[in-house]
Amino acid sequence: MCTDCLQKEYPDRGNTCLEDGSYLMNFVGCANCNQRDFVLISNRTTVEEDGEEIVTYLHMCKNCDHIIARHEYTFSVVDDYQEYTMLCMLCGKAEDSISVMPDDPRQAAPLF
Repeated sequence: MCTDCLQKEYPDRGNTCLEDGSYLMNFVGCANCNQRDFVLISNRTTVEEDGEEIVTYLHMCKNCDHIIARHEYTFSVVDDYQEYTMLCMLCGKAEDSISVMPDDPRQAAPLF
């Protein structure tokens, strides 16, 4: 993957996990053709194994097909929580966990 195309490798995105798309704020331009244009998504695959969904794809330059980064997104349900992760040189790294219950027990106020 190409670090010369990016402002920063694996920026911290907090809990923003992207299943699709590109984080263009981190894209400075293609190091191969020197163009700053849209980033294409190619070779997208979705695999389910052991209750986990894994989405992978490549970010490519629209003009010369230069590979900028490989994107990986995962989704699973663990103990009443939806777990999300993202790892990509362009889009960054992030994790999120959301309760499947109407009220998240982690957000409950203490009773005393």
